[in-house]
Amino acid sequence: LEKMSTDSIKVRVLLASAGAISDNDVLLASASHAIIFGFNVRPDARVRQKAEESHVEIRLHKIIYELLDDMEAAMKGMVKAEVVESITGQAEIRHIYKIGKVGTIGGSYVTSGLIKNGAKIRLLRDGVVIYDGKLGSLKRFKDDAKEVKEGYECGLTIEGYNDIKEGDVVEAYEMVEKTEGGAA
Repeated sequence: LEKMSTDSIKVRVLLASAGAISDNDVLLASASHAIIFGFNVRPDARVRQKAEESHVEIRLHKIIYELLDDMEAAMKGMVKAEVVESITGQAEIRHIYKIGKVGTIGGSYVTSGLIKNGAKIRLLRDGVVIYDGKLGSLKRFKDDAKEVKEGYECGLTIEGYNDIKEGDVVEAYEMVEKTEGGAA
C-alpha cells in the first residue's frame, strides 16, 4: 500500500497486524484521521459502534486486489460505492447440537440487531472469517422463525457447513444498493 504513494498523496500504514479489528485500532484511526482496512476479518458490534461514534471509516475486503483497487480509488477521490454491505445482526453460538440427518445446529443468542431466515452470513472465530455463506434454517424453540431479534435465543444451521464451535459468532448481512441521495 505504501508503494502506491504519489507526489501529491503519501500513503502511510500506521499499523499492520493479524487478528480481529479492535477498540485500540479504532482509537488509533480516530486520533490519526485514518481509514481502517480489514482483510478477511470483521469487527464485532461493539467495535463497529465505536467506529461510527468516532467517525472512523472501516473498509472490509476478502480479495486483496479489491483492497488495492479501493485504496487507489480513495487516493483519486473517486470512491463511489454502488453496493454497500449492511450488517443486520450478530449471534453468538453457545451450544452445539449434532442431529443425524440435519447436521450441526448452533444453539445461539442474538447479541445485536436481528437474524433473518435465509440471510447471507459469515461465521467468525476469534474475529476472523471462517466461512461465508447462507443461513440454512432458523428456529425459535421447535418452530421455524422468519427472524430473531436481539436478546432472544434461537437454533440455526448454516447451509453446506457444519464445523461450528461454541463461542463462534454468526454475522448476518445484506447487500444494499446506494444511490447519490442515500440507500435505495
